Amino acid sequence: MEKKTIVVSAVNLIEAGTLAILRDCLQYLSTLADDNSHYRIIAIVYDKNLAYYPNIEYIETQWPKKRWVNRLWYEYVSLKKISKQLSPVYLWFSLHDTSPSVVAERRAVYCHNSYSFYNWKLHDLIFAPKIALFSIFTKYIYKTNIQHNTYLVVQQEWFREAMSNMFSFNKSNIIVAKPSKSEKVVLSSNNQFELYSFIFAGSPNSHKNFEVICRAAEILEKDGINNFNVFLTLKGEENKYANWLIKNWGHLKSIKFIGFQSKRDLTDYYERSHCLIFPSKVESWGLPISEYALYNKPMLLADLPYAHETAAGAELVTYFNPDSANDLANNMQKLIQGDISMLKSELPLEYQQPFANDWRELFTILLNESKL
Repeated sequence: MEKKTIVVSAVNLIEAGTLAILRDCLQYLSTLADDNSHYRIIAIVYDKNLAYYPNIEYIETQWPKKRWVNRLWYEYVSLKKISKQLSPVYLWFSLHDTSPSVVAERRAVYCHNSYSFYNWKLHDLIFAPKIALFSIFTKYIYKTNIQHNTYLVVQQEWFREAMSNMFSFNKSNIIVAKPSKSEKVVLSSNNQFELYSFIFAGSPNSHKNFEVICRAAEILEKDGINNFNVFLTLKGEENKYANWLIKNWGHLKSIKFIGFQSKRDLTDYYERSHCLIFPSKVESWGLPISEYALYNKPMLLADLPYAHETAAGAELVTYFNPDSANDLANNMQKLIQGDISMLKSELPLEYQQPFANDWRELFTILLNESKL
């Protein structure tokens, strides 16, 4: 039997969460190729050493990442030539938002980027112009060739609805594939910080909305409430936005700027802190919410669709207006003073089909010949 070729294109997934998705994807496909010899797996990546697994053929392409024209040329010209050289291709799966111009029996794209639905402000244009530009142009990047896909893959139900509405793409061909879920954490001992402690783990980018936490802490300190700490994962030297945060709120005694944390050290902060604050204004998932929910501790989350969905099944949650420092400060004060009356359980979400719990279920759908 002639092998069916599956191509995964992921030339710009080189770090953080998106690299983890590439690794998880290829790890599953490596097993699939081993167990099911009638599939040939080809991965087009920046550097195969970032995600190397047996039973996979690699094509490396280290195009100059800083030049978008190179990226677009590669997606819409170079990959078409490669697809013809690899022909026939049964499934071409793009793991990074764009729908390249390729020749394949069926095509799919993994949609990470939710910036199309982010209402950017002048603030973003000053500190992170790329974020504002992403918000403006992502819809056009998505739109190019999107109707040529057999499937779109997203991480949340609200994103499926939004993508279907924005691009008139049939919802029955948009798969919700949740990130892998870990088991609940059992704390070995009561080693929490002495003062009531909040933590927000995020990269120092303007859409993460660190400033609403800083303003809320400033409100509390001015009201004479000082028996708390807030740990923020930035130092102030990373970029203009981080520098602005330090310049305006670095004097606050309650704010602890701890910088980037390794996974092991961040886990220690999760174990010792009392509450997660997650104020980000745009996310495709919001992984710290999932990670912290395992500890069954309070979480103060931005009142936005992604946060409600990510927190589904969590037991101690309340939401605040991400533009209101007063709203957040009020919730923080209650927790510091031992009032947990505003916390509630978030009911598990019932997902519509098509839906995948893991990579095996996702590829079962993507490779299902009856859907052609």
